[in-house]
Amino acid sequence: MSKIAVVVGSLRAGSFNRQFAEALIRLPAGEGHEFTFADIGSLPLYDQDDDADQAEPVKALKGLIAGSDGVIFVTPEYNRSFPGVLKNAIDHASRPYGQSVWAGKPAGVIGVSIGAIGSALAQQHLRNVLAYLDMPTLGAPEAFIQWKDGLITPDGTIGEQSAGFVGGWLENFLKLVDRHKG
Repeated sequence: MSKIAVVVGSLRAGSFNRQFAEALIRLPAGEGHEFTFADIGSLPLYDQDDDADQAEPVKALKGLIAGSDGVIFVTPEYNRSFPGVLKNAIDHASRPYGQSVWAGKPAGVIGVSIGAIGSALAQQHLRNVLAYLDMPTLGAPEAFIQWKDGLITPDGTIGEQSAGFVGGWLENFLKLVDRHKG
């Protein structure tokens, strides 16, 4: 069993990406694994002056990531990039310098958007940051999901048309985690 942190880059009530993340972890591929959602909404804005005495929400985030075998980032796309709230969380957990909890943690990047290209550009920007943080990141399959009717069923599961593809993505991510465990 792997412990997976799930970091959703949207704080909006009713967030499509939060709904998608909750449905994603319910797929059969995720059975037997422990998924925990990170709380990034309570983090203060990153300020290097606070590195010596990090706030409790920062310590909680760092503890979750440190205790996880891998991280799934589920990101919307804002202005052709990933949201500032997600960057804030990444910055907090990478600091102070030399004490990043991201290094070596396998990462999966996925996201949904109402646009036809899904969250492709946000994911690419996020992958650049994760590469710098030394996070081995699932390269394929890439998953640029368009939010549309039927993606999430009324009972909160991935719809029939997308379940196979999304389940395959999750299987590949969990294989990446297994290769890096231990």
